[in-house]
Amino acid sequence: MPAINVNPTRQELTRLKGRLRTSIRGHKLLKDKRDELMKQFMDVVRENRALRKKVEDGLMQAYGSFTVASALMSGEMLEQSLLYPKQSVELDMSFQNVMSVNVPVYQFKTRSEDPGEVYPYGFATTSGELDDAVDNMASVFQDMLRLAQVEKTSQLLAEEIEKTRRRVNALEYVKIPQMQEAIKYITMKLDENERSSTIRLMKVKDMILKQSIEERREANEKAIQAFGGQPEAPAEV
Repeated sequence: MPAINVNPTRQELTRLKGRLRTSIRGHKLLKDKRDELMKQFMDVVRENRALRKKVEDGLMQAYGSFTVASALMSGEMLEQSLLYPKQSVELDMSFQNVMSVNVPVYQFKTRSEDPGEVYPYGFATTSGELDDAVDNMASVFQDMLRLAQVEKTSQLLAEEIEKTRRRVNALEYVKIPQMQEAIKYITMKLDENERSSTIRLMKVKDMILKQSIEERREANEKAIQAFGGQPEAPAEV
């Protein structure tokens, strides 16, 4: 018996064959999607690795400059210098479709295009290390934003790859074998019914032929009794 309950009819056989063709075609499309997702995922992972190293190096330089600046300047002066920033940033988010996965795209723009606006203090009362720290933080900000976008993309792609892999495995190891088994079962049942019908027809034909022979024999015997003639030879089977 197949794993799924089916009626052994020709209509059910036709329906299952149609579903099997659709499942095989869907299985191929899902495998192609999974392979392309894996390719996209590996590209994103490589970019993520390079960006993470770049961001970590930039942050280390910025933190190093801040450490030196805090050693050269008083804590009150350092806090006062960074208390009121002059530059502001606007962050926009949109979505990009990658193999039916909507991944985020982050974009930002500053209020002013003047690079000097990044320094919210005067240069007379601060050290050059603080300038380097602020400049490093400003330059690494775009890389940090891109890193956040890439990491979120890799997370969404990984989830989609896992879902696609489950669907591929379900079709390949469960659904398609079940339908093939059901089709084989229905085909065997229909062949068995056809053979049984053929045997019944042959038996009915033999019974009709025997009955015809008996009727002709009885007719010949009645003719002999009535007319005294020779009986007609019975037909050969």
